[in-house]
Amino acid sequence: MNTQILPAFSRRRFLQASASAAAGLALVPQPAPAADRDAFSFVLLGDLHFDKLEHHDMAWLEKNKAGDLGQIQNYSRITAEITPGLFATVRESVAATKAAFVLQVGDLVEGLCGSAELAARQDSEALAFVRDTRLGVPFVFTKGNHDVMGDGAAEAFKHVCLPFLSGQTAGFTRGAGFSSANYTIEHGSALFCFFDAYDTQSLDWLEAVLAKRTARHCFAVIHPPVVPYGARATWHLYSGEREKSKRERLLTLLGKQNAIVLGGHIHKFNTLTRTTPGGGKFVQLAVSSIINSPKVTPKAQLSGIGEYNGDQIRVEPAHSPATEKERRAVYEAERPFVTAFEYADLPGHAIIAVNASQVTAQVFSGVSRQLWKTVDLSRAI
Repeated sequence: MNTQILPAFSRRRFLQASASAAAGLALVPQPAPAADRDAFSFVLLGDLHFDKLEHHDMAWLEKNKAGDLGQIQNYSRITAEITPGLFATVRESVAATKAAFVLQVGDLVEGLCGSAELAARQDSEALAFVRDTRLGVPFVFTKGNHDVMGDGAAEAFKHVCLPFLSGQTAGFTRGAGFSSANYTIEHGSALFCFFDAYDTQSLDWLEAVLAKRTARHCFAVIHPPVVPYGARATWHLYSGEREKSKRERLLTLLGKQNAIVLGGHIHKFNTLTRTTPGGGKFVQLAVSSIINSPKVTPKAQLSGIGEYNGDQIRVEPAHSPATEKERRAVYEAERPFVTAFEYADLPGHAIIAVNASQVTAQVFSGVSRQLWKTVDLSRAI
C-alpha cells in the first residue's frame, strides 16, 4: 500500500485527492431476498484509534498535547501489531454470519496530527487499511472526538471521511450523497441514526428524523455515552449544567423510540437500561476495540442494578481523584432511572443479530471469535 504524500501536492490538491481515493473504497450492499429482509446481522466495533508515529507533527504535539505522546505511541503499536489480527477476525465474523455491514462507533483514528495534510493522511491510510482488509461489506462509522481532534482534523474528516461514508451507504434506502456526520441508513427492519455529538444542530436533526420513523427497530449510534458508567462519570453527552435541557430532550426522544444506543468513548464494555420522562426507556450498549495484547480476560466486572452507584468509580482508582465527590454525585442523580446494568473491562467486537421481534448482541473477547457474553437487547428495553 503506497501512502506516501508527494511533496509537490498543494494542500487543496492533497485533500481533493484523498477524498477521491476514499470515495473509491465504496462497497454497495446487495439487497437480501424478500423473505429475509427483516432478519440480518452486523458487526460492531468500538474505538480503534488507528495511528502511526509519522502521522504526527512532533513539534506541534510537544507544544499543544505533550501529555498525549505516550498514548500515541501505544496506539501506533496496537495499529501495527493487533489491529490487523482484529480485522482478520472481523472478516471471519462477516463471512460466518453473512453480516450486512460493519459498524464502528467513532474514534476511528487517533487525531492530534497537527496539520490538515497529516490529518488527511491519517484518515486516508485508515480507510485504505479497511479497504485492504477486504471485509466484503460496507464499513460505516459515527464521528468520535479524536476523529476531529487537532489542527486540520475537522477539515480532513469533511474532505476524506464524509465522501467515504457517502459511498459506503449508497446502496441503503437512506444516506446517499450526504455531506454531514449526521446521517441515517435503513436495513431490514431497522433505522440507524448516526449522531454527530460535536455538532450543535444534531439534536434538532435527530428529532426531525425520528418523527418520520417507520422501521421496527431504532438504533442511535453516538460516540460518547448517553448514560454515564464506569469511573469517568462526567464523560457522557450533554454532561454540563448548561446542557441539562438538551440532555432531557435527548433522553425523552430515545425513550419514546425505545431506542438501542450504540457507543464507545470509555473503552469499556457496558450495557444498561434507562427509563425516561413519559414512561419510555432505552438500552445502551458500548464496546471497546482497543486491544493491548492478543490474549485478554475480563476485568473489573460489575453485574446487576445494585452495582450502579458511586462505588463503580473504583474500577479506575487513578482517574481524577480530585473529582471523586462530583462523580459520585452524578451516579446518585442517575441511579433512580437505571433499571439494568453490566460493565467490564474487556475489549473485542460484537455481532448484532436483528429480526422483526428481537435484537441480540454476541460479544467476543480480544482478537478472537471466542464468545464471552450474549445480551438480549430487545428484552432489556
